[in-house]
Amino acid sequence: MLSTEAVDRSRWVVSFGSGDCSQSELLGGKGAGLAEMTSLGLPVPPGFTITTDACRAYVANGGQLPEGLMPQVVASIRDLESSAGKCFADPENPLLVSVRSGAVVSMPGMMDTVLNLGINARVAEGIARRTGNGRFALDLHRRFLQMYGNVVLGVDGARFEEIVQDQQRRAGVLCSADLDCDRLGYVVTAFEELISEDTGRQVPNDPWVQLECAIQAVFESWNNRRAVEYRNFHGISHDLATAVNVVAMVYGNLDDQSCTGVCFTRDPATGSRKIFGEYLTNAQGEDIVAGTSTPRDISHLAAEMPEVYRELSDIAGRLEGHYRELQDIEFTVEQGKLYVLQTRAGQRSAKAAVTVAVNMADEGLITRDEALLRVNAGQLDQLLLPTIDESERVKARAEGRLIAQGLAASPGGATGIVAFDADTAVDLSGQGIKVILVRPETSPEDVHGMLVAEGIVTSRGGTTSHAAVVARGLGKPCVAGAERLEVSPARGYLRGRGITVRDGEEITVDGTTGEVFVGTVASTTPDTSGEGDLSRLLQWADEARRLGVWANADNGKDAQIALDMGAEGIGLCRTEHMFFGSTRLSLVREMILSAHGLSRNPDDPDMRGRLKESLARLEEFQTSDFVDIFNVMDGRPVVIRLLDPPLHEFMPDYDELLEQVVELRTRGTDLKSLAEKQSLLSVLDELRESNPMLGLRGCRLGLKFPEIYAMQVRAIARAVSKVSAEGKKVQPEIMVPLVAHGREMARLREALESTIKRYMDDTGAEIEYKIGAMIELPRAALTANEIAESAEFFSFGTNDLTQTVFGFSRDDAEAKFLKVYLEDEILPEDPFKVLDRRGVGQLMRTATMLGRHTRPDITLGICGEHGGDPSSIEFFHAEGLDYVSCSPYRVPAARLAAAHAAIKAASASGSNAPADSTSAQARATNGVAC
Repeated sequence: MLSTEAVDRSRWVVSFGSGDCSQSELLGGKGAGLAEMTSLGLPVPPGFTITTDACRAYVANGGQLPEGLMPQVVASIRDLESSAGKCFADPENPLLVSVRSGAVVSMPGMMDTVLNLGINARVAEGIARRTGNGRFALDLHRRFLQMYGNVVLGVDGARFEEIVQDQQRRAGVLCSADLDCDRLGYVVTAFEELISEDTGRQVPNDPWVQLECAIQAVFESWNNRRAVEYRNFHGISHDLATAVNVVAMVYGNLDDQSCTGVCFTRDPATGSRKIFGEYLTNAQGEDIVAGTSTPRDISHLAAEMPEVYRELSDIAGRLEGHYRELQDIEFTVEQGKLYVLQTRAGQRSAKAAVTVAVNMADEGLITRDEALLRVNAGQLDQLLLPTIDESERVKARAEGRLIAQGLAASPGGATGIVAFDADTAVDLSGQGIKVILVRPETSPEDVHGMLVAEGIVTSRGGTTSHAAVVARGLGKPCVAGAERLEVSPARGYLRGRGITVRDGEEITVDGTTGEVFVGTVASTTPDTSGEGDLSRLLQWADEARRLGVWANADNGKDAQIALDMGAEGIGLCRTEHMFFGSTRLSLVREMILSAHGLSRNPDDPDMRGRLKESLARLEEFQTSDFVDIFNVMDGRPVVIRLLDPPLHEFMPDYDELLEQVVELRTRGTDLKSLAEKQSLLSVLDELRESNPMLGLRGCRLGLKFPEIYAMQVRAIARAVSKVSAEGKKVQPEIMVPLVAHGREMARLREALESTIKRYMDDTGAEIEYKIGAMIELPRAALTANEIAESAEFFSFGTNDLTQTVFGFSRDDAEAKFLKVYLEDEILPEDPFKVLDRRGVGQLMRTATMLGRHTRPDITLGICGEHGGDPSSIEFFHAEGLDYVSCSPYRVPAARLAAAHAAIKAASASGSNAPADSTSAQARATNGVAC
């Protein structure tokens, strides 16, 4: 629910001449930008903003406009009439306005807009007389009817588009700009009939009623499905609300000397320093954004309207310099005169974000710390996502599998099953199926499908269309404007270059080149090493951060990837992962069976011999694995977690084995196999647990079967000796899992040290090591002072700690109820992705304090999935942890997030470090002055 605290009920409306960019929370990003541009003397049409406070009051009032709002709107319209030299609702000299949303944080295309408001049949006739252009008047009228019918009255927008396309087909033209007066007149009549049939209502003739209803509709759009899902996906607060901007219309559809367009001050896909954008002649802004027509590249404007292009380039440079940020600018040209309708921080790909930040720092426009803060740490994951392998692309072309070439709208590569509508995409994704959303063009109604799709393809639209802008913001590959691709959602197929692809079939999209292929084309992960922009940015991050960044790796290959990504150590080596594979798994099963048999009959020499043999062979494997990791890490710390999971995870499935026993009994032929399987089934029956994740696992396993941990520690010692003999330094850190009690830790430390001492006595080797505890149970956190007596380091296992704090089984929670908890806002975020600071975080804080009280020099780290989450990393920095450990491919994001945490903490403490300067636009929620 939106908060209505501290609402100034006497001032619902602010004119463009009275605001500035520091008022983003009140005016929304769009309104603040228009006010700022007005103060800079740029050619902005006159207008005013209805504040976000009014939206909050509207929601709080149950969908009623707040008292006093409309009188202020009427007064502002009168001022607007004076500025524009036109009269609202006057057929002889009519003022038309646009009514546009404007959230505090940019949400491109998620909320609603109505253009040409104030028109009716009489006003349209007046415009035709005044301009001598009847076609222009009809075009304004049909656009208004379409937008008002959809936004205010709820008629499906596709039904309007069908009418327009039908007339285009009948006229033999490709776009609505080529329809003549007769056909546009037919469209206007057909729109009116559609609205009446669909709603039982008529569009109001009274412009004042139109205006009031449109304002309400924009407020309502704050909570429409696509806006809510977009905010959920991007972590935007639902309390921010939207403003409404009422602006005097300027007309890009007046004649051939008029146009509308969007430009970026730098390329939003690559970050290159050049004007990037598109425009359409004889069109309005929604034509560009909606993608219903394929526009021309902005470079052509230099030839068509050279003076306009020069003025636009100058304004683009001024705005980028003023905001010190890449700008996304909407403009309209009316009979050769340029107007700027919006500027905001431009959505950009991850690659562009890095390049722009580094280049702006090099240009002296921003500082290095500001450059670091300009790049969202989560975006770096996008740079490590797959791209289409070049050799495989060449092969696919040669095989004739290229079905479309469109515009490279958002980089990256993806393969998936074709989905022709957003709901189907959501359904398939919910089944774990990867999908590519294919549409003629996307609209805001498709956002829920875009959120789950691997990639997006449209046959219409350009690189600034809705599909392209949203895809770049989501970090998903997109090919837009593939005009020769026939897309038929109703019939469930797409066709290009003689190839037909139907529902359920697979395609590959390459948003870097604009190509679409039938079938799968192999991908590759980009190489991020070297001296490129990302490398430089991460070097600056390393200089700024305090937290160490380690990685989770279970073998030499993963360790090398981690090192290449910039990891400074291994924070979690899961030894159980080394046991999988047919040869090793059979040895592990033999070890379990013999250890179990020996626990029942300690004097059985056969069982003891079998256990000794299986442990010896496993020790060889473990030693080899540790040697590989130590060699790669070359002196960097390696935290090795001793065996943790329940033993049943290494055994055959009980139910399957039972079926085999029953079948063998029935057949009665293979008595030897029956005896072996019955014996195994008996052991499995004894090992079965009601709740194995809280049963015999972790340190409990090591205490009941000490031979297992002894084998692992000998393997570590042997590996250290081998690598040290080659002149390399080794830093092993042995971690005991699932500790709950100080005595568990003390007993195991004594046993582990005894094993290592025996090895050193036997071999004469000198081994330096640490022994620590994994803190993943509430009792361990609450008694960390006792555990620290025997532990030189703590590593917080936040995955299990989250489960035990909440009492959730993660798999069951995600399958059964966690989604409902998030949708109903019982939980603000998924606690398995973003650390629960008030619960899990409080226990970590307690454990940190108690641990350091006992052992001031104790090392503190975290090795759960939260180690790669930027929000969680900020908490770990604040709590004074020494390092975070995450999966290898999340290391770059963790390095940047750790730098963000350090810079923000320094700013909050009042040091000379810069404030969070993501730019006033991009972090508009902070309301920082330009």
